[in-house]
Amino acid sequence: MQLRAFWRAVTVDRSDFLDQFLALLRARGVRFCVIGGQAVNAYVDPVVSLDLDLVVTLSDLAQLEPALTDRFTLERFPDGLNVSLAGSDLRVQIQTDPRYEEFLAHAQLRDILGVQLPVARVEDVLRGKIWAASDPSRRGSKRQKDLADIARLLEAYPRLGPLVPDEIRRRLL
Repeated sequence: MQLRAFWRAVTVDRSDFLDQFLALLRARGVRFCVIGGQAVNAYVDPVVSLDLDLVVTLSDLAQLEPALTDRFTLERFPDGLNVSLAGSDLRVQIQTDPRYEEFLAHAQLRDILGVQLPVARVEDVLRGKIWAASDPSRRGSKRQKDLADIARLLEAYPRLGPLVPDEIRRRLL
């Protein structure tokens, strides 16, 4: 099975949500890049996830939101906007924490389960995972996944080790 077909099967994306969502971003010229677990998947062996975390230029988000509302289901959270569509288990999560916006400057096209998408550079993906693993408001299970993602990145890119704070490093042992 091709990777794209596998991802579509896992996310039960019968509505072509991902394709519709990406087409909307591209038609409106919205700069975006993948962060989070799928970004980790772009650098190491992939782990299945129903989430696609993105960052967009925050000034574009105000103009983009009405178009998203017209075509998709939106749910606002303190740190982001979740976008979904009936007929797909895929959840696009747009991060609104302004720290992530600088990741756009160094994003590169990479393959994520058969789809070419702009992805934050590996150092930025690691930084985002450190922020997430350090956030006490996140569910414990999410923080554990963030730690696992950090470990996966460090195994593949040992040179990133000095970027990991001691407090996180102790939790990895």
